[in-house]
Order: sequence, then C-alpha cells, then structure tokens
Amino acid sequence: MDADSGEGIVVIGAGQAGLSAAYHLRRLGLDFVVLDADDTPGGAWQHRSPSLGVGELHRIFDLPGLPFTAPPSGTAASVVAAYFADYERHFDLDVRRPVRVRAVTRDPAGFAVATDAGDWQARAIINATGTWSRPYLPVYPGAAGFLGRQLHYAAYRGPAEFAGKRVLVVGGGNSAVHVLSELPGVAASTRWVTRRPPQFHDGEFTEDRGRAVIAEVTERVAAGLPPQSVVSVTGLGYTTLVRAALAKGALDRHPMFDRLVPTGAMWGDSFEPFDVIIWATGFRAALSHLAPLHLREPGGGIRLDGTATVREPLVHLIGYGPSASTVGANRAGRAAALSLAAALLPSSPVR
Repeated sequence: MDADSGEGIVVIGAGQAGLSAAYHLRRLGLDFVVLDADDTPGGAWQHRSPSLGVGELHRIFDLPGLPFTAPPSGTAASVVAAYFADYERHFDLDVRRPVRVRAVTRDPAGFAVATDAGDWQARAIINATGTWSRPYLPVYPGAAGFLGRQLHYAAYRGPAEFAGKRVLVVGGGNSAVHVLSELPGVAASTRWVTRRPPQFHDGEFTEDRGRAVIAEVTERVAAGLPPQSVVSVTGLGYTTLVRAALAKGALDRHPMFDRLVPTGAMWGDSFEPFDVIIWATGFRAALSHLAPLHLREPGGGIRLDGTATVREPLVHLIGYGPSASTVGANRAGRAAALSLAAALLPSSPVR
C-alpha cells in the first residue's frame, strides 16, 4: 500500500499492538501499511533505560506466530528490539519508518493520514501509538520553583548520574521500583512517595490474570472515561526488581509531600532536602493526531465497542485502555483485524 492509496488499512505504530495487528491483517488477506515514528524497530522498548536487563523484565508475551525466547543476558531495550526486528522480517511486514503521523481526518473516501513523509488515504485506521511518547508530569505546588533537577522516568538512563545525590522518587508503579532497585549505594539517599499505599501480590502475571485486568479497565473505558494506570489495577508483583529493591531496603513508602520548595519538599511543617526528583508517574495515550476526528466523550475518554471507537467504527484503538499491556495488545491486534475483515470483506472467513 503506497502513499495516496485508498484501498487498505493504515496501522499507526509498530510496537507490540501494531505488529500483532499487522500479522492478523496479513493472514486475513487485507491490504495494509504500518507507519512507525521511530528510526528502527522496537517500539517503546528501544527507549527503555540501558540499566534494565532482560532478566529483570516482568514478562514479555510472545507476538503471534513467533515465540520470544529471552537470552541469558543483554538489555531489555536491545533484546526486545531485536525480537521485533526479526518479527517484521520473518513475516515480511510492510513497515515504513521513520514516518510521523501529524493528523488523521475524515474524507469522502475514508480517512486522510497526513505525515511528515507524505499523505496516505485509507479505508480504515488501526491506531497503536501507545503511551511512551507522552510522559505524564503531575502538577504540584512549588514544583516550578524547585532548584534541583527534575526528570520523568522516560529520561532515566541508570543510577550513575545520581551518585551522591539526594533523590525523591514519585510514583507507585514498576517504573519507580526499577529506579529504587538501582539507586541505593549510589545515591546519597532516596525517598519513595506515592499517593496511595502500594499493593503487592504473589504469583505470576498469567494470561488469566491479564484477562481479569482487561475486564476491569474495560468498564471504565466503556463509560467514556480516561483509562486508569495499569498498576492501579494489577498492583505490584514480587518481580526480580521488587525483590532487589526490598533487599536494599528501598521500598519504604511515604505519603505524598504537601508541596515542593526550592531545595526540597515539605510534609506539613517538616522539611527534607533533595537534589533530584524522578517522576515515575506514568504515561498518557498518545492520540493528538486523532483529535480532528473528535473521538472523545464528555468524560474525557474514548468510548470503544471492542477495539472500535464508537464515534468512528472504522477507527480502532489498540494498546489503549484495556489493551495497554503486552497480553492485551496481542488480543486487541487480532480483534481489530477480525472486525475490519468483517466490515471491509464481508465474505472473509473468520480465522
């Protein structure tokens, strides 16, 4: 499918969800192209901190048709990126990169996709842009006046640059745990704060558990509300990183500060100095290019029927809300492909 063609489906994003969708579109005989903003394969994984080893991953679910076998060593970023690159080659998927989508609009023939590498016409859209490109920084009193360094977890590249620093880590998810598992013994001190007490659970995060999480998040999306963070539903499992942080005494959680001041944070009248704040506060769905379609509900979210948006049934969101996890992304990719096969090729058999 070439630029300006209007015969097929444009998949936006080549991470776990986008590649899963492409695999199933190929099997169903649908014409498609995948547009990916990155220079190389790997989705969001290629941007993860080089200090995160493959052995510390919570779990990577296989992409359909090609099992993932983790090597004994290597960074998560390089290992998963290599797997995604192999996957694209193995199934000869039509991925164009780097192509940055600027806007998707309705036109008489379907949809116009404006990019920095030309324009595409499409009968349908599968959006799989994920969240990594849109880190979330909450607003807290005094944050603008803090004189130390502030960074989001997306910019974290390992503990070395924080040697001798007093570090405040904000957030209750796996990103915060990753940071806290590495800073002890390097930073002068760490303080972990969250809005709610973290919930830990035993047991592997299985596909059955994943389906239960998806069902819970689906309720919120079905109501037209923005999806919650995954960890707010799943809690924190006793992963390799959690156990490492516990062994170092780094998971001593404290409540959120009341305000920041130029040299630290205040809890009521109690002051603690800090040099650095790491905001491990999650991400939001990267959907600004879909704004011209007016998909959002009054509650701020996008209502879905399966993976299809209610306001534009030929626009599917995967890696959003219920499918914002590796297991959910795989299932959503298949669901979106099957739905579009039924809509665009009514005689196509369901496979």
